[in-house]
Amino acid sequence: MSGAPGPACDAVPPLAVRRLRSDAVLPVRQHPGDAGLDLCCAEPVTLAPGERAMVPTGLAVAIPEGFAGIVAPRSGLAARHGLTLVNTPGVVDAGYRGELKVLLLNTDRTATFEAAAGERIAQLLVMPVALPAVVEVDDLGDSARGAGGFGSTGR
Repeated sequence: MSGAPGPACDAVPPLAVRRLRSDAVLPVRQHPGDAGLDLCCAEPVTLAPGERAMVPTGLAVAIPEGFAGIVAPRSGLAARHGLTLVNTPGVVDAGYRGELKVLLLNTDRTATFEAAAGERIAQLLVMPVALPAVVEVDDLGDSARGAGGFGSTGR
């Protein structure tokens, strides 16, 4: 396991992490080059089929300016247990300093999901974001897609 940045991350400021409780697990990458830093639950969690819960991590972070923290599901938990996030992806703004919490949802129709404190439940990606100024205009101009909505680019 490695929390160290890879070659593509050398210009990225470090992610400051504060434990809000002594038993909180610091986020780490499981393999060099992994995009996501694993987030662990700070307390045991049990989710009945269809149930959701706000699960604390016991951590607060300082996302660098010009970046956003993106909280995403873990693919293995999704495949094995039907576990996902209600607000996927969750967005952690650079100015937020409160506890990271994960809004888990058990989509399995029959099985209860259980995780002990310290188990990996989600992942955090720290990504650059564009912060454009908002400019009101009278006309947006034409495009090939136009005003076509959901499903307008496929069958």
